[in-house]
Amino acid sequence: MYNIQGYFEAETVKEAVDLLAANPNLVVIAGGTDVLIKMHHGQIEKAELLSIRKIKSLEGIEKLEDGTVTIGPLTTFTQVANSPVIKENIPVLAEAALSMGGPQIRNVATIGGNICNGATSADSASTLFALDARLKLQSPQGERVVPIQDFYLGPGKVDLKPAELLTGILISPENYQGYAGHYIKFSMRKAMDIATLGVAVLCKLKEGRLFEDVRIGLGVAAPTPIRCPEAEAFARGKDVSRETIAEIGKLAVKATRARTSWRASKEYREHLVEELTQRALKAAVLKAGGGEVA
Repeated sequence: MYNIQGYFEAETVKEAVDLLAANPNLVVIAGGTDVLIKMHHGQIEKAELLSIRKIKSLEGIEKLEDGTVTIGPLTTFTQVANSPVIKENIPVLAEAALSMGGPQIRNVATIGGNICNGATSADSASTLFALDARLKLQSPQGERVVPIQDFYLGPGKVDLKPAELLTGILISPENYQGYAGHYIKFSMRKAMDIATLGVAVLCKLKEGRLFEDVRIGLGVAAPTPIRCPEAEAFARGKDVSRETIAEIGKLAVKATRARTSWRASKEYREHLVEELTQRALKAAVLKAGGGEVA
């Protein structure tokens, strides 16, 4: 079932990147919920695995003195959902984490693995896009920090250089303070299904009646997670009304490159984008202290 040709364990980031540099064929494994499935289905053959589970510096969630929230890539979805830092500062990310799989999967699956898998359906991705998250990456040559929007290159493809490891997820205070958000995962069945569409919306209100800012992140609406720049630009300064929100939903569709698959047709996905963007935005408005939009 699993044709494992070799197995290595690292206890520090330096040890991990040195092992990756010495053996470019190594496949990094953390929780294993993505890697082992790929091996089971023959997508990875004769794998040599590098486990990073023992690297304690890659675990945990912290709010720094400047307000930046840092999330270690080995943090599980259960830990993200239950984190006081996340629940108090970025509750929309806790919502997204709770939508991921069932309790057993959430106890094992890591947020870093979810990102590095490169799937547009990743439950954390659309919310992290809306939050303008940045990713810290370490290689033997040093460290670099990239916006998450630049990290996703295509379906299942991310910008990890040779011997490079994701070491941190950063969310700056200007990207969550003053915002309220809502996440909707639409799937064909409620129990532990992959998303047909994921919608994360953040909004900041002015005087409770104007949109100061709106962020929209979508998953499974294109080959990679995306933002909706035209819809976001339209929203700024507009009154909070049914008409404004309806137009934002229509403009969100323009950002998509939905396709027909066995899960849903292109047309149905576009309908979901328009409808669920409106629903998520109405819920975010309420959480931001605005009135109910009928």
